[in-house]
Amino acid sequence: MPLHAQAFEHFAGAHHLPPLTMDVRRRIDGKRNSEIFPMLFEREMGMEEILVLEEEKEGAYRQLSRGRIVLVRGALTLLTRLQAHGIGVAVATSAPLKNVVHTFAETGLGAHVTIIARGDEVPRGKPFPDVFALAAERLHVAADQCLAFEDAPIGVAAAIAAGMTCVAIATTFSAEQFEAHIPAPHAVLPDYETFLAGPGRWLLDG
Repeated sequence: MPLHAQAFEHFAGAHHLPPLTMDVRRRIDGKRNSEIFPMLFEREMGMEEILVLEEEKEGAYRQLSRGRIVLVRGALTLLTRLQAHGIGVAVATSAPLKNVVHTFAETGLGAHVTIIARGDEVPRGKPFPDVFALAAERLHVAADQCLAFEDAPIGVAAAIAAGMTCVAIATTFSAEQFEAHIPAPHAVLPDYETFLAGPGRWLLDG
């Protein structure tokens, strides 16, 4: 997310937009670009214009992030242990396809996650539950049997609306910000390593 913020700084400067404050991020992080850009520019936009802006901003992100993406602590161990226990994993993301492909290539996550549900595949983006419902459907698991990890309040709202238990990872927003949000997550942790040391400790067995 710091790399996204850096890319947005360049984008905002080029378009004379105000700085990306944490209050603005609370309202837009997790949303689809088709919803973010009209909010930022404060006007209606056609999809053609949105796609041009998306390529500008996300292209800058992909260039800035090449060789610089660092996984959240414990993420790879968690994925490895879920695989070992035969537990399915899906990504439910608002990111455009090019970003998903880029991130998987940069991090090697494609070896651990093959099921992806994208916001542009569903009628409504986060905070609506559609993308999480699609992820559960592709996992062939009832949504209320899924555990979602989210790093933005809007994403927490979407996961809970889908009927999932949701753990917030406080890498961008603080625990206090998550706990003050309605709906609040079921738990807030600093990273996946902490999850594995606590409620997910059983995954390290066997």
